[in-house]
Amino acid sequence: MRSVTYSMSISLDGYIVGPDGTFDWSVPEDDVFRIAIEEIRGVGIHLMGRRLYETMLYWETADQDSALDDSEREWTALWNPLPKLVFSTTLTAVQGNARLATGTLANEIARLRAEPGEGAIAIGGATLAAEAATLGLIDEYLIRVYPVLVGGGIPFFAHHPHRTDLELLENRTCASRVVYLHYRVVR
Repeated sequence: MRSVTYSMSISLDGYIVGPDGTFDWSVPEDDVFRIAIEEIRGVGIHLMGRRLYETMLYWETADQDSALDDSEREWTALWNPLPKLVFSTTLTAVQGNARLATGTLANEIARLRAEPGEGAIAIGGATLAAEAATLGLIDEYLIRVYPVLVGGGIPFFAHHPHRTDLELLENRTCASRVVYLHYRVVR
């Protein structure tokens, strides 16, 4: 069965964006970008909410930017063909290799797990991940912790109504001082 992963960058105090709505502190340097490329290689479909979808739209045409470095071109080559499922109540259309979800998050994940296919079902975005966590649907957490305190904003871990034990599978400290943590949910 395909696993469901939640992967985001966070500040040390646990936020994916700061109180002003920005995340400029989480722009990955080369070593962290390599981790993101490794992660995306293992993904079969990416689920996201509207805000993350709109943020990631840049990559749909980024390959036309002559200023991209080799890693960014590699990321774009992996990201663009990757199927994406967008959960939104306001969008009526999406671009690239994305489609709008028609079912609930639980139903869509159940359908995706039942379909033949390889690679993880990746979730991006705190709101969607909070719903998946509440439903007990997340199998693994992949976290890139940046050495910055932003003092508020959107938390990586939204209110969670029950205890979830985790097993550490991997940890790395990058040259850029970012700490990468990979946990599996203990069931």
